[in-house]
Amino acid sequence: MTIIEHLTVSQMEAGLPHIQAAPQDNGTLEMIVIRPGVDEREVLETAELSTELGVVGDNWSQRQSSRMPGKDKPHPDMQINMTNARAIDLIAGDRSRWALAGDQLYVDLDLSEANMPPGTRLAIGSAVLEVTAQPHNGCKKFAQRYGVDAVKFFNSPQGKELHLRGINLKVVQAGTIRRGDLIKKINS
Repeated sequence: MTIIEHLTVSQMEAGLPHIQAAPQDNGTLEMIVIRPGVDEREVLETAELSTELGVVGDNWSQRQSSRMPGKDKPHPDMQINMTNARAIDLIAGDRSRWALAGDQLYVDLDLSEANMPPGTRLAIGSAVLEVTAQPHNGCKKFAQRYGVDAVKFFNSPQGKELHLRGINLKVVQAGTIRRGDLIKKINS
């Protein structure tokens, strides 16, 4: 069994300049992941995005959200989780551990509040996504996989400003996306 050593806050702080150097306007889709079931991950080369289902094959549409009245259906503004590949790479230690974060899209793009405020639209492949105001925070499973310090650091004031844990989006134009696709801001 491999023992994973989690980074300390100071080690993560040392990696901030690399994260902050991510492109602001023209990024790259580095990884696509679906979650077909609880704690299941499948890495894809190509995916279909749907306005009704989010990433086709992902279980988002079957998830119940505590942020919805009645807590019995998925939150429409949390269809897709996008995270900065540089931030995940820092804490994961290896690309094979990225998907454990539970996000669907891993991008080399500046996801900071200043660069990606709610309402920002992104074109990826033939799809268009819109950044929503729903916060994306680290959870208990994230802490187990990457360490308590990762959650503290990502949820710190600076971590929240930079959206180190990522952002939530909704699909506004269905389409096909592929690993390696250019991500372009089409408004802000």
